[in-house]
Amino acid sequence: MGGARHSWADVDTGERYLTDGLPMVWLSYNPNHQIIQTPDHVVVLHEMFRDRRIVPLDGRPHGSLRQWNGDIRGWWEGDTLVVESTHFVDRTDDRWAATWRMPTDTMQLVERFTRLDSDTLEYEFTVTDPAKFVRPWSVRIPLTTNQAARGVTQGPLYEYACHEENYSLANVLSGARAEDAVGYGTRRIRK
Repeated sequence: MGGARHSWADVDTGERYLTDGLPMVWLSYNPNHQIIQTPDHVVVLHEMFRDRRIVPLDGRPHGSLRQWNGDIRGWWEGDTLVVESTHFVDRTDDRWAATWRMPTDTMQLVERFTRLDSDTLEYEFTVTDPAKFVRPWSVRIPLTTNQAARGVTQGPLYEYACHEENYSLANVLSGARAEDAVGYGTRRIRK
């Protein structure tokens, strides 16, 4: 068979509306998040893909069950919420638009949320994954609740329901089958 799209599994996880993975990048479209705290949990709801991360704060150890977005635990270090995710499922056979976020079973993610003022959180994450990187690396991003200053739509989060009336996956696969039928998938492009 020719073409790059033989099945739904050949389309990246974002196009299949599953997830773009971790760490959460607070950029691009639909970058809004809602953070809710109870006495023993913090919930981070990402508008894109409706990813929900429920972070236990009760001191329980990590479990052994491997999960798509890891096994999450959190604790406070002074005014900073530290969130550690481990025990990821190795998803290297899936296609990821951002391969640096593709989980492996050796990935560890540590995130830090620190309030700087009434409108601003500092979000910092460190990725350690010897299967993909030669050393750990970190990013620090300021986050603001001032939606107007960020240039995003003001108001509440809405359901990200991109599957409704979305024919892209069916169209991508039918286009690949049409290319297969006329032999485009095996044709070389001349330079």
